[in-house]
This record gives sequence, structure tokens and C-alpha cells, in this order.
Amino acid sequence: MQTDKHLQKAVTEELSWEPSINAAHIGVTADNGVVTLTGHVNTYIEKQAAEKATRRVKGVKAVAEEIEVKLAFDVQRTDADIAAAALNRLEWDVEVPDDAIRVKVEKGWVTLTGEVEWHFQKLAAERDVRALLGVVGVSNQTSIKPRVNEKNISEDIRHALHRSRFDAKTISVSAKGGEVHLTGSADSWYDRQLAGSTAWAAPGTTNVQNDITINW
Repeated sequence: MQTDKHLQKAVTEELSWEPSINAAHIGVTADNGVVTLTGHVNTYIEKQAAEKATRRVKGVKAVAEEIEVKLAFDVQRTDADIAAAALNRLEWDVEVPDDAIRVKVEKGWVTLTGEVEWHFQKLAAERDVRALLGVVGVSNQTSIKPRVNEKNISEDIRHALHRSRFDAKTISVSAKGGEVHLTGSADSWYDRQLAGSTAWAAPGTTNVQNDITINW
């Protein structure tokens, strides 16, 4: 069984291995499989990369991400600069419907609101702004428009999961309106995320609660 000390070492090595991360200022602790990341990085997208790299490590059950984004003094951006850049980036993204997303920036923290047809459009909007220089965090409050016919969501998702790589016995799907709940177990974080993405792809899905656990 992997000890917390070994898990801490493995996560530290994974962060150092990932080329998109400067791991010099990131601290790692582990307690019963829960990994806590501390310290600071230069960009929000680097902060997210650190969490993603940590979740790749075998034995990580959960991540407490406490990394701060600290910009160098010579690259500071005002909230107005960030808001203008965000609106420009959204305007150029063909995946984001015109005038569907509203942007608010406060001390580098970007809040997205509005309404779109699909979850992938919501994700595209977040992807556009999180890589902008000066962004320290993103709150994506964009909502998905509800659809009239939502009766077959659960069955549609079960069929889609079965078409990919999941045994119907390992994942349970329930839905109330457009609210989808996933339970069961998966072999990796990737599989867990894949199941969630599959559920989001069903027409009529407005929210997915992913409570799938990881088999270790």
C-alpha cells in the first residue's frame, strides 16, 4: 500500500515532469490520499495544470488546491484590460454564441454569466478566458438552456456510456429533468471525467453531479 510519504514524492516528481509547470514554488503534502498543493505560480492556467498533473498520480483520492496566482510587477493587468481581452477572445471563438456570455472582472477574478445551448459552449468560454494574462481565477456561472423533451436522458446516457468503454453494471445514471446524477466506480480519473463528459453531451442535460469513485 502506498504511504503518504511515497505519494507526496510521486506528486512532486509528476509536477517537475510536466513542462507547462514551474514546480519550484509549489509545495506538496499528502494525508490519507488527499494531496494539498500550496505556493504560487505565474498564471491561472499553470495553476490548473498543476491540479491536473496531480490527479494523474496513482493513489491520489482528492486534491486540495491552495495555489495562488502571483503576477510579476512588470506584467500587471488592470481589470479593464482583462475584461476587454476576454470579450475579444470570446468574440473570435466560433464555439461561443455571439453575445451569449457576459464578463465581470474583479481583482483579476473573472466571472462568466449568460445562457448557452450546450455544455461544450460553456467550457469553451471558460477555456478562452482562463489563459489570459492577469487572470487569477474563473467562476463560470453560465447556464444551459433547458429543453422541452428530457424524458429519455438517463437511457440515452446509459447507451452512450456502453458504446464507449463502460460496463453498465459499474455506472448508474439517474435524471430528474435535466439534472443528471452519476454514481458507481471507474478505474481512473480519466474514466471518471469521460463519464461526466458523456453525460453532458446528452441533449437536455443542464447539470451533472458526478459522484463516481475511483478504484485503487
